[in-house]
Order: sequence, then C-alpha cells, then structure tokens
Amino acid sequence: MIIEENYDIVVVGAGHAGCEAALAGARLGNSVIMFTVSVDSIALMPCNPNIGGSSKGHLVRELDALGGEMGKNIDKTFIQSKMLNLSKGPAVHSLRAQADKQWYSREMRRTLEAQENLTIRQSEVSELIVEEGKTCGVKTVTGMIIRAKAVILTTGVYLKARCITGDVSEYTGPNGLKAANLLSQSLLDCGIELRRYKTGTPARMDGSTIDYSKMSEQKGDLRIVPFSFETDPESIQKEQVSCWLTYTNEETHAIIRENIDRSPLFSGNIKGTGPRYCPSIEDKVMRFRDKDRHQVFVEPEGLYTHEMYIDGMSSSLPEDVQIRMYRTVPGLEHAKIVRNAYAIEYDCIDANQLRPTLEFKKISGLYAAGQFNGSSGYEEAAAQGLIAGINASRHLQGKEELVLDRSEAYIGVLIDDLVTKENHEPYRMMTSRAEYRLLLRQDNADLRLTEIGHEIGLISEERYLKFCAYRDALEQEIKRLENTFVGETEEVQAFLREHGTSELKSGATLAELVRRPELDYESLAAIDPSRPENLSERLREQVNIQVKYAGYIERQKQQVEQFKKLEQKKLPPDYDYSAVPGLRIEAREKLQRLQPESIGQAGRIGGVSPADISVLLVWLSRKK
Repeated sequence: MIIEENYDIVVVGAGHAGCEAALAGARLGNSVIMFTVSVDSIALMPCNPNIGGSSKGHLVRELDALGGEMGKNIDKTFIQSKMLNLSKGPAVHSLRAQADKQWYSREMRRTLEAQENLTIRQSEVSELIVEEGKTCGVKTVTGMIIRAKAVILTTGVYLKARCITGDVSEYTGPNGLKAANLLSQSLLDCGIELRRYKTGTPARMDGSTIDYSKMSEQKGDLRIVPFSFETDPESIQKEQVSCWLTYTNEETHAIIRENIDRSPLFSGNIKGTGPRYCPSIEDKVMRFRDKDRHQVFVEPEGLYTHEMYIDGMSSSLPEDVQIRMYRTVPGLEHAKIVRNAYAIEYDCIDANQLRPTLEFKKISGLYAAGQFNGSSGYEEAAAQGLIAGINASRHLQGKEELVLDRSEAYIGVLIDDLVTKENHEPYRMMTSRAEYRLLLRQDNADLRLTEIGHEIGLISEERYLKFCAYRDALEQEIKRLENTFVGETEEVQAFLREHGTSELKSGATLAELVRRPELDYESLAAIDPSRPENLSERLREQVNIQVKYAGYIERQKQQVEQFKKLEQKKLPPDYDYSAVPGLRIEAREKLQRLQPESIGQAGRIGGVSPADISVLLVWLSRKK
C-alpha cells in the first residue's frame, strides 16, 4: 500500500541550507517537511568548527537581518569570538566564532522541532516527481510519496558521496554518515545536469596528547560582539576557550613530496574538482614551493570533547603518511589522531541552471541551495537556504520573489556569481568579489536588509520597531554632528594639539573633525557637551563609520546608480539570441544557454564583451 502525504514545501536535506529553508518556509505560513538521512546530523558541522570569518561573517549578519537563524544559533553556542581584520578599514571587518559543534547542532534541532508548521522526517528521498515541467513532490526510498507544490534541494555533499583516504574509498557521507545514492539518477532523468565536486577536511587530534607550549595562544576578543542584531551584547560576555597557532616546516613538506604519488589528488583517484581557495596541505606544498612553512590553527571542537581540529592541514594522503606528516608539526610530535583527514566527492549542479531566485529555469517550483549549487561553506549554504525558502513560499503565495542585487548584499553577490558566472570549482565568498563592499559592511547589514525582512514577514513587529528607533537615533545623531560648529577656543585648540592634528583657523563642524585621520567620534566627546547620553556602543560605532567615510560612501552610491540602470534594462525570457544581429558567436552561445534577466546580468557573463552589450542595448531599444 502506497502512503501519500501532502505538504506545501518539501526540503531535501537538513544541513545549514536546509535548516534555513525549512524555517523560512514554515515561518511564512507553509506546511513544510524536511528530510534528512539522519536526524542526528541536523545542522552538522562536518568540517571546521566555526561560523563566520572574512566575508562569511557578512553573510551571517545579512541572514540575521532578513530573519534567518544562523546568527542567533552561534550566539547561543560559541566558545570563542573574534572580530577579524581590525587593522584594516570597516568594509572588511568580519566576525568569526568558534562553535561547540554538538551544542550548535542540538540547539538548531531544538529550534526546528519547536517551529510550528514544520515536520522532520528521517528518510532518503530517492525520486523527484515532476509533471509537465512542474514540481509535484518527492518519493522516498521506502516508496512513500509526498505531494508538494515546491521542493527545495539542499543535499550538501551527500549525493553519491565517496570519502577517500589514500587508496581507501568509502561510499559514505561525512563523518561516516549514510550517503544518498538514489536521487542523482532521478535528477538526471528530469533533465538536470550534474557535476562532480570535491572538498576535504583535516585530521582531528586528541587534545590531551598535544603540547601547547610549542604553539602560540590565540585568544578571543575582550569585548564580544554578537552575530545577531537581536542578541543583547551583555548576555554573551563570557569566559572563552583558546585556539592555538603553529606551523608546518621543511620536514613536513619533504614527507608530503616523497609520498605525493600516493595522494589520490595527484594519482587520479579523485575525479571531482576541489576548492582553489581552501586547498589541501599537499596542494599547498606542491603549488607554493617557495614557502618553507604554512600556518596551522589548532581549534577545539567543543566543550564536550578533547578533539582538536587541525585547521590548514586538510588532506587525503594515506593514513601512515598522515601520522608521519602531522607529527613533524611543533606541538603535535606525540599527538594521536582521533579521525583521519579525508577528501569527499559528491554530485552537485552547475548553478547556471537556476534563476536568481534559485528556482530551476526548466522546472517550476523546484529550488536549490547550498553545496548542491556548487558553493562551499556553512555560511554560503545558509544564505542560499534562506533565499530559497523565502522564494518557494512567495511562489506558492503568488507574490513577487526576492532577488537581492550586488549593490544590496553579499548574499546578492553570492547568488549572482553562482547563477551567472561559469564556476569550475566550489565557490567561496570573499570580500574582493563585492564591488560595493564599502556599502555592504557587516556592521550595517540591519540598516540595509531589516526593512526587507519585515516586508517579507520574517522580522517581527517588535523587532522592527526597535530597529526603527535605532535607525532614527542614528540619523538624528549624524545630522547633529553635521550641524554643530565648534570655534577656535583655547579648549578646542588644546584638544587638537593633544591629538596631533592641526589647529582650527576658522570654525568647523563636529562631522568635519570626525573625518580627520587623527580623530574619531569617541575622542570628540571631550569637546562635545551636547552629545546625547546612553547611546549604545553599536550606534556610536555606526555614527563614526558613516561620518568618517561619508565621501567614499557617497561616491560608491553614485556607482550603484549606474549599476542599477543596467539591472533595470530587462531582457525577454527564453529568447533566441541567434536572432540578434551583430553578436559574436561566443556571446550568442553564452546568452542562449544562460538566458540572463537583464543587461547588467548579461554583462557579467564570461565571454560577453562590452561590444556585445552595446549591440544588445541597441537591439533592445529598437525592439521596444
């Protein structure tokens, strides 16, 4: 007897993308069922034990501003927190927190289980049900049929997963979990193109066998900054756990070079393409022969265990080589391996098959997010999952779907890069990918996106009113600084001399003084008697950034205006570009395959030149 159930949305996978997709769908009023090969792997962190980092911290802050969960969850479960890149400008400041892995997974599962409209089911999805180009549901390995009008694929690294250590291959997912071996063929049968990618992870060591005296201690920040704009900073000030820094050396590299023929990466045993920006230690040694050492961070997996993550030394070398290699590193001479390093291959898609909404172009109601889309990283996955969950919901409700552009959010950059550009390796978010990064700072994610989250329905009225009060107070204080003059009094001149900046020859506004390199908003309190009391630390920081960098910010806003003009020039859907005279053959082929939605998106396609864009603009004006 075939069992059938009905839901609005099916989410396939319960990793970071799946969790955000399922929560967004359920919170927007849909009945959602989320499938996982193991309920014990919900929000699993199979690789690094941290959330955030350079550019990735931006994604988590944006996700939180839209109403996502990752920021709140890491605020509950972190064991160390640090703001990175503080020696540089605010555009690249990024928050990173070490997580207690089991605690993080447990808390996210608790949130999912408490969510109204959301059902969790442990079972493998084996088949996608598509009728006349529309998604109708899924079928499980047990034969159960789930009818739904929208399906979100967030399969991570589980599709036909293969874990490799040396010449040993195990057909499992990460951490020995069951692989999902049946769905790939169904996707192929539906006309979805698959590709093979690879990622890797380092060994985990027994921390009680590590000599930390030979390493440099890496402590967290004295003042902890939360990821979520809803988290009270005072509630998370706590004692933190240290990480440790050590280095590889020539002996390490010699062992790797001597055994490189035994590496499946170099022998050809691994067919999938790996991430360029997160290479294995054997990759680093062979590619960067001029370097005599590489950084190795030793990071705790959690408060519940002695396991330490050996960040910077991911590998797929044989077990005997791993033991010798790791034991050449200062502090690891007598360390015992708890889990071997390994590489993992898996099926995923070329995200060029998706629209910017993360819906498949050829199958209505079918969405995809996370590593299944060819990206890497927990944060990239979660951001895509949130957008897919929002858009699947709005699709069902007949509402306009959400697309964030490159000038609005790092999430917009991430998704635009995935669906527009030709990515031949796992995609990783970096600050350098964002053209307007001075506008897209981690500190102002709430100012950019909370309004959108509220309009969608993921930001509560209570939170929105608090945000409005914060925004109004910020605007009022900036306006006060722009309109408050100080004269050449002896008090002011003495203050300026004391801070190593030139004295006034005529009156100046407080804002003009903030913009001086030697001064900032905090230091000016000494000559600013009208400054409001009890302004929050976050508001004071925001005032300083917006006033000090006002000229640069305004210049970038003008660049955004030009960008938006091209984004607003829409191209017809499913168009035959062979009918456009004057296009080069390569451009015609790329446009035909990718079907960009605007002139701006067309200009970011590799192989489409500025001359081709000029041809398109002339053709578009004539067509109208």
